[in-house]
Amino acid sequence: MAKAKFERTKPHVNIGTIGHVDHGKTTLTAAITKYFGEFRAYDQIDGAPEERARG
Repeated sequence: MAKAKFERTKPHVNIGTIGHVDHGKTTLTAAITKYFGEFRAYDQIDGAPEERARG
């Protein structure tokens, strides 16, 4: 039986695309992730102390 209300608990989503060559799969995926994603500066991506120590 399905729940009456869907509760989203995952902080991320997986995207898969299928299509022929040169039909815009990469462009579509980039647009989706840019629109729905949280922007982070390049130096903010690896926030773990071990990653920062490595540079």
